[in-house]
Amino acid sequence: MDDAKEGERDAGRTAPAPFRSAVEALRATRLRPEIEIESTKPPQRLAPYAYALEAAVVEGDEDLADGRLVLLHDPAGHEAWQGTFRLVTLVRAELEPEMAADPLLPEVCWSWLTGALQARGLSYGEPSGTVTRASSHYFGGLATRPAASQIEIRASWTPREVLGGVPDTAAHLASWCDLLGQIAGLPPAVDPGDAAVVTLPQRRGPQTR
Repeated sequence: MDDAKEGERDAGRTAPAPFRSAVEALRATRLRPEIEIESTKPPQRLAPYAYALEAAVVEGDEDLADGRLVLLHDPAGHEAWQGTFRLVTLVRAELEPEMAADPLLPEVCWSWLTGALQARGLSYGEPSGTVTRASSHYFGGLATRPAASQIEIRASWTPREVLGGVPDTAAHLASWCDLLGQIAGLPPAVDPGDAAVVTLPQRRGPQTR
């Protein structure tokens, strides 16, 4: 956490104004109480400027899902991004093994990401990513452990810039938290009439904090 704070201070002194504004909007965003979020040390080589957040969906002492969101900025623009900003994310949660075996699960999880952005009316481009499901089965001395399955979404997209060349990062963060809530099995935080929302049922054994 100290490294993250030091990185924030360095960015505040040297980063261009659009990036500083985008970061301040992230810091000021109010989130639903089940989501705990904090800044963390960003990657160093993906872009000239970067800011990162870690989040967990918490119920009591249990983590239902967790993730990481990174804001990248290249003032010169990036051909692959088709813009000067990029958002990169990792979201993961444990699943019941039978749900992990659903052949449509990857498509459904990807639609949660795009649907969360669309539900808030956000403009974005160049989306890309992967949805991975993994299962662990235990043998020998570990045979008493139940099988475990996990879903993981890795994705990136270009938030369209609005006033002053700055994207609405607060709204993008809110949509990302909507995705976290869905993969954790939480009820939607917004009016269900705003968007079609399908959440995961309660999973086996959330991780204890």
